[in-house]
Amino acid sequence: MAAAADPGMVGLAMQFLPFVAIFVLFYFLLIRPQQKRQKEHQAMIGGVKRGDTIVMSSGMVGKVTRVENDEVMVEIAQGVNVRVVKSMIADVRNRTAVAANDAKA
Repeated sequence: MAAAADPGMVGLAMQFLPFVAIFVLFYFLLIRPQQKRQKEHQAMIGGVKRGDTIVMSSGMVGKVTRVENDEVMVEIAQGVNVRVVKSMIADVRNRTAVAANDAKA
């Protein structure tokens, strides 16, 4: 009886092997890189400081004037400050970089 049950277990394992292989493939190609990007984004947001130029998820670019726990105050135009939730920051730019259209002639 034990010998007859063994081929059934091997057959059952062979049926689940493709599902396990697909899950492992998804983990290494999709889940793991996304978690890495999320950690990098959290570190970038945690490092935001006054004077940094940021790009918000809406595409607006502004300069950070004040940093609080969950929010930052961003100057999007001279004298126009808006309060932005930190998680809506898409990118932090170098504050010493010159914009492409502001090249000094």
